Amino acid sequence: MQVRLLGPVDVLVDGAARPVLGVRRTAVLALLALHPGEVVSTGRLVGAVWGETPPPAAVNAVQSHVSHLRQILGSKTVIRSRPPGYLLDLGTEGTDVELAERLVGDGTGPADQAHRRSQLRAALALWRGRPLADLADLPGLAWVEEHVERLRRLWLQATRALVETRLALGEHTALVPQLHRLVHDHPLDEQLHGQLIIALYRAGRQADALAAYQRLRRTLHDELGIDPSHPLRDLVTAVLRQDPALDPPPPTGTLLLGRPPAPPAPPPAPPAQLPAAVPAFTGRGRELAALDAVLDSAVDAGPDPATPAEVVVAVVSGTAGVGKTALAVQWAHRVAARFPDGQLYVNLRGSDPDQPVASADALAGFLAGLGVAGRDVPLDPAQRAARYRSEIAGRRMLVVLDNAGSVEQIRPLLPGTPTAMVLVTSRDSLAGLVALHGARRLELGQLPAIDALALLRQLVGARVDAEPAAAAELAGQCARLPLALRVAAELATARPGAPLAELAGELADQQRRLDLLDGGGDPRAGVRAVFSWSVRHLPPDAAGMFRLLGLHPGRDFDPHAAAALADCGLEAARRTLDRLARAHLVHPAGTGRYGMHDLLHAYACDLAATEDSAAERRLALGRLLHYYIATATAAMDRLHPLERHRWPRIPPPGTPTPDLASPDTARAWLDGEQPTLVAVAAHAAAHGLSGYALRLSTILFRYLDGGYHTDGQTVHTGLTPCTPRPASHPRRGQAGVADRTARSAQGRDGR
Repeated sequence: MQVRLLGPVDVLVDGAARPVLGVRRTAVLALLALHPGEVVSTGRLVGAVWGETPPPAAVNAVQSHVSHLRQILGSKTVIRSRPPGYLLDLGTEGTDVELAERLVGDGTGPADQAHRRSQLRAALALWRGRPLADLADLPGLAWVEEHVERLRRLWLQATRALVETRLALGEHTALVPQLHRLVHDHPLDEQLHGQLIIALYRAGRQADALAAYQRLRRTLHDELGIDPSHPLRDLVTAVLRQDPALDPPPPTGTLLLGRPPAPPAPPPAPPAQLPAAVPAFTGRGRELAALDAVLDSAVDAGPDPATPAEVVVAVVSGTAGVGKTALAVQWAHRVAARFPDGQLYVNLRGSDPDQPVASADALAGFLAGLGVAGRDVPLDPAQRAARYRSEIAGRRMLVVLDNAGSVEQIRPLLPGTPTAMVLVTSRDSLAGLVALHGARRLELGQLPAIDALALLRQLVGARVDAEPAAAAELAGQCARLPLALRVAAELATARPGAPLAELAGELADQQRRLDLLDGGGDPRAGVRAVFSWSVRHLPPDAAGMFRLLGLHPGRDFDPHAAAALADCGLEAARRTLDRLARAHLVHPAGTGRYGMHDLLHAYACDLAATEDSAAERRLALGRLLHYYIATATAAMDRLHPLERHRWPRIPPPGTPTPDLASPDTARAWLDGEQPTLVAVAAHAAAHGLSGYALRLSTILFRYLDGGYHTDGQTVHTGLTPCTPRPASHPRRGQAGVADRTARSAQGRDGR
């Protein structure tokens, strides 16, 4: 058991996260966990939760919060009553902060460099975002900011120490992009700038090292009116003199005469592509056991000399929102240790009518995860599938094919080795996969009533037991589908004063209203009613952004893209996305990125079609496409300034764009947005916006030609037959033709 504070506050029990609902209850747990083994007085807890103006019943409220926290922790003895307050006793390293402090201490102690690197990486992996993230909205509570600042300094200490260790291990070249990001985020930190200067110098980039120093000198002068410190000035002097003391450490096994041998390239790390497990996963014990049985039977069967061994395939099928992905990911994390060679994952988007993932594109992603360089990925889909089977042969791996649309989409992704297992989720029964490939099928139905109530109890708390009839009615109105239950629970949590019976009655009215509009008798109408009910209670700006996000053609998006769609500022976009995430209408999809369940995406798109005019939708999509084209242009300008004449020039967008101040940040943006840019180009080409598609094709050609041949093929072949396609290396005259063609298309589109 562990209380996690280095991100959203929650409790980890046997590897499963248990969320803590309610900001005041979270504050009580956080303050106790920040002082483990110490008695925290009731008065201090009251002050931590309510500040200087507590309500009359604050002490009783603290007692209630402690009682609920004991239920979450699963033990009454973990939080002990000790006059004049309470004591949290989780044992050694019962919080991620304690564990991080121990790992940082080990990583900065008298150990060998490899051990230090391992400990410091483990420490930094504990951060899941801003510490105490759930408490950011508590007004006037200085203790939160004090601890956030302390934990930020701990992260920075570990980061600096890890960089120093990696420099000592000769990893200077690999460190340069990370150090560029770090000095951008910490522009006054002299230690990080010194580490960047050393890394650049050792990578043979003496001029860039000196330029980094000059940028710091100007920043310190403009911001603080001071000069860099003596140690940093001495470092720059050593760079100018090419002091041998700055040379990288010699690799092990250096010869006394001649050049030292190049160190062998480290083997690629096993892929670990599984997404995060769903918080508060509840029930499904029978289904998890069934998947365990499939895996165990494959292991127990052993090789039969008379019959070639076959790859094990399991299929989880069921309706939208029933929790297929949650079950698959939960089980995959549980058994990941049994697949030591790695886990591959792809969302095939088989239910998306516009942008299902082609098998060839999924194979390209798998090969990249297996360590195959982009230039070595075959263009021919059949050759690509063969290379994939060769790479995975003999490896003990798990392959998760999520949201598959058809057997044809899956078949090229099946390994040829019996050491691998494939887990597929789909709304389709995939009968051909069962008949031809011996797949074991598991049909996933609604949650049993007792599990549906248990999930509500996890998400809503004691109100479920206080109003059992209303809770059961609410679960029934959600068709006992986990996705709908989570959306409804968030709305109930956001209205703590409203009885569940009132909320259930309100949802019943909404369902009747939608039934009058939908005569098809769709059994998932209840899910649509829950979505409608939740969206209706959003602030207008959040409801508007939710609708417009249905127009986004990519798999995920960042706040800049959301700001372009909604025509708002970056901070407003971030706040609105956080609001939608709390309502479970979007979900985190990596650092600073968000995604939408395909059912929610379809619902948002339908809402946009009915509540926003065609002109409003056209303007929103135009802003989004303009943002991607303009930012891609800026990134390519930064990477290839001498080739700016090769791509069309467009005015800057009217919404925020990321800061691409260096080639490293420009490449990082392109790498991070590559799948989205390809999807945007394909969407534009398929929906009559050929001018946008052509401009993206022209701008991205140079980048995609650097190893993303498959995506380049997708972008270019998505254009109309009359569109000229760039050659492998456009000559001067060809670039002018591409520019004129793009400008002509820009004029036709009227944008």
